[in-house]
This record gives sequence, C-alpha cells and structure tokens, in this order.
Amino acid sequence: MVDPKLRLRQTHQMVRRLSVVAVSAIAVSMGSCAGNTPSTTSESPQAQSSPAASEDELQVVTTFLPITQFTKAVAGDRAEVTQLLPVAVGPHDYQAKPEDVQTLAQADVLVQNGLEMEGFLDDLVQNAGNASLKVIDSSEGIQTIKTESIEREAHEHDHDHDHGTEETAASGHGHDHGEFNPHIWLDPKRAIQQVENIRDGLIAADPDGQETYTANAAAYVQQLRELDAETAAALQPFAGKTFVAFHDFAPYFAQSYNLKANFLVDVPEENPSPEDVKRVMDTVKAANLKTLLTEPQGGEDAFSALANDLNVQVSTFDPMETGGPEALQPDYYLSTMRQNVQTLVNSFGGQFTQSFLPLWTPHPVAAVPQILMPQMLVSQTIGIRF
Repeated sequence: MVDPKLRLRQTHQMVRRLSVVAVSAIAVSMGSCAGNTPSTTSESPQAQSSPAASEDELQVVTTFLPITQFTKAVAGDRAEVTQLLPVAVGPHDYQAKPEDVQTLAQADVLVQNGLEMEGFLDDLVQNAGNASLKVIDSSEGIQTIKTESIEREAHEHDHDHDHGTEETAASGHGHDHGEFNPHIWLDPKRAIQQVENIRDGLIAADPDGQETYTANAAAYVQQLRELDAETAAALQPFAGKTFVAFHDFAPYFAQSYNLKANFLVDVPEENPSPEDVKRVMDTVKAANLKTLLTEPQGGEDAFSALANDLNVQVSTFDPMETGGPEALQPDYYLSTMRQNVQTLVNSFGGQFTQSFLPLWTPHPVAAVPQILMPQMLVSQTIGIRF
C-alpha cells in the first residue's frame, strides 16, 4: 500500500509541474530584470543542485552561498538543495530572472538569510504562486546590529566634523542594508543559530526527517563551536584593534571577537562619496595601517599597485558572498573562515598556530565591475592597525 504522505507529496509536485506553464507567462513580465544580470556562463540553478533527486525528495531552494552551505549541512542526502543565485553573483544587487519564478514554483522549501539581504525575493515568491512553499528565515531570533549605529560609529572616525557626525551617519549612505546589518553568517556564534533555524524549518516541512536533520545539524554545530573557540583564542591577543572594510560585512565578526570594524560603503555596488573616501584615508593614515585586506571581488592587481605605493602588504578576507562551484559545500564555510582568521592574525603581526589547513584556497570570481575614481583605489581595502 502506498504511503499517504508520499502520495500527497507526489500530488503536490504534479500540480506544481502542471502550473509551470502558467507561471512562465508571469515570468515573461520579469524579463526586463534579467537584462542587467551579470553573465555566468551556464550556471543555472539546476546546475548548482545536489545530484539526482527522486520525485518524492524534499525540494529545497536556497538563496546564496552561506545559506546553501548551512542548508546542505543539515539536509544531507535527504533533500535536494538548489541554490537560486549563480555562485559568481552576490545577493546585494541581484536581479531576478524568469526561470527563478519557475524554480520557486516547484520548490517545497525556500531558505533565506533574512534581514533584507535578499530584497529580490518578495516579488519572486508572489509571482511563483506556490501556496505550499514554506519559507525559512535563518535570521529569526538572532541578535542584530542596527545599520544606523554602525554608520554612526564609522563616521566617528572622521576628522572633518563640519557637517556633524549625526547628520553624516544618517545621510551619508542610503541605508541599502535596511534597518539591520544582514551579514550574520560571518560570526560563527550566529551561524550556529542560523543552522538551528534551518534544522527546525526542515523538520516542520518534513517531520519524517527529524532524526536525520537533528543529527546532521548537531554534527555541523559542533564544528562551528570548534571554529568559534579557535577564532576567539587566535584573536584574543589583538582585542581592540581596528580594520576598515570596503563594505560593511564585518560588524558581527568584529563584535564577536572584540575587534573594531570600519567601512567605506554599505554595499559593494555603491560608489563611495568624496567624504567617505576622505574618512577612510584619514583612518588609514591616523592608525598607521600596515596591511591591506581586499575582498576576492576587489581587483587584486589595482590593490597590489596601491600597496606598493604605500609600502604595505596585501591580504584577502573573503565574506563568501560569491565563490566557485566548490563554495556550495558545507566545509567551504569552515575552511574559508579559518583562512580569514589566519589572514587577520598574520596581518596583526601574530602567528597562527592551529594545526589545520584550509581544505581549499578560495579563488577570485567574476563580479559586477565597479567604476572608481583614482583617489578611490583605497576604497576596497581593509587596513589593520598594529
């Protein structure tokens, strides 16, 4: 006798497949959104999913890399996990494509970072018309940092107070991140909470998988706890030191490990104002920064030239908003964060003594080109104060 739950799932999937034709008509109206989406060769969502799903397997769609890493760690082999965004495209300025609507129309679960990181999702979910879609917000219940407070703190380092710190903090940026900074995944402590939220959401969607999801989540959470302990021990000698990022991906990481983070712009696609450039340059000079840390998407050649002019070193801190195909796997988060910590320690003039090595070295990936004036070359560097 056929399991009633299995029959019900198969029926839902059949209905969704039959509705794809209707959804496609809606998706055509979104075609203009696709025109500005960076080309990513043949990396469709289907190409970024787990291999060979059976018809009764839970269909889970994730948004971008850290969410995919965490979800795959929890789901294991029980669910088909498909990332919506191409791996080489970040979520800050992603523009939806018609096929994204079809992907969500056929999904059982959607997992997002939350905190307005995926501003493109609301219209996609509405257009998909998938009444049975369960949405997991991985940020639920996590302690957040307000964007306004981050901006105010950043501008307190500005030596030019003619226009007033409060006014600059409120108007110097467009608050593109919304009310709260969304980069919670870069703090392993908060990443643990994201994994637990994903676990609970998958159990709610697939109660029969509770044992699998619980065991998988526990194993990955243990690895995150080990990462957190190693990171805290490695960075403890450098408490209170400052780094300045191109965009504000670092406040949760800095808060968690008693560091100070400054930044130039809210999101990578935003052009810095002259005031922002001056503020960062003043910070670099005043703090006598010795090492510049670029993001993988930042154009290493330009920063190498800048570093030569300033007689400083160059390293990289990867916020994992984009990556290569290998970045879809759960271990990529662990190895990349450890490499980031090693880079920070070395930049602070310390020595990283952990016995582990990264499983792989993240490679630079394609990114949306940015137009910068010559005096803004400093904009995509992170300075480390000794």
